[in-house]
Amino acid sequence: MAFNLFRPFGTGEPRRDERGRLTGIDRYQDVLGRCWKRFFLSGLVTLAGFLPLAAGVAWAILSSSILVLLPAGLVGGAIAGPFLACLYDCILRALRDAPGSWRQNFLRAMRQNWRAAILPGALTGLFLAAGAFSGMMLFAWAVVWPSLGTICIYLFSWLLFFAISLLYWPQLVLFEQKNTVRLRNVLLFAIQYFLPVLGTAALQLVYWLVVVLFAPWTLLLMPFVAIWFILFAVLFLLYDKLDAAFEIENRIAGQFPDQPARRE
Repeated sequence: MAFNLFRPFGTGEPRRDERGRLTGIDRYQDVLGRCWKRFFLSGLVTLAGFLPLAAGVAWAILSSSILVLLPAGLVGGAIAGPFLACLYDCILRALRDAPGSWRQNFLRAMRQNWRAAILPGALTGLFLAAGAFSGMMLFAWAVVWPSLGTICIYLFSWLLFFAISLLYWPQLVLFEQKNTVRLRNVLLFAIQYFLPVLGTAALQLVYWLVVVLFAPWTLLLMPFVAIWFILFAVLFLLYDKLDAAFEIENRIAGQFPDQPARRE
């Protein structure tokens, strides 16, 4: 196995699972070391896809206008949705060791998912816009600091959003299903793996709170880690459970026998 900057010296003989893959931190370092360039490129493109949404939300906040916020969130999210789907696709391909170049896989993911990603992207954009606007109302424009209960409700809405997004988008890029089926699977998976889902959603919440609280300095890192790093981290933590629940690799191997997984 080739050395990479993400793997420390002296870690001893790594452990492998029944498929011959590394496990634990060794697997994390291996995937990150092999695929960080793909993640970086996908993150940059996804960040560019979110620029119309960011510009629209900034305009709505500066003008304090709900009438600007609603179409900005819907239209900006609809534009960003296909790019977000491609980012999920890139990370999931890396986690299942799928072959192919970054450009080839990205273009394939865009062709396959752009239509299906428009509606969830629009709803995602609407939530992000409303969340950003509400945050300004609660913490920047308010004369009186919001109560603890209001803050908890606000943070809980973000926690719920992260949990649903983390379970919904992988299904969108992996399988052709009705939205009702995807949402039902989100609920069932969250019930079965409540603590892991809660933990990964909380990890995303803490990550983005740090980004917001330490802005604008943290914004300097956005072109480099963008949104790919936290998505990779939480998908890595959940991937084995997602694979067990949805039989990701078996179903894809059956549908695409010409795309064998990379072996160590």
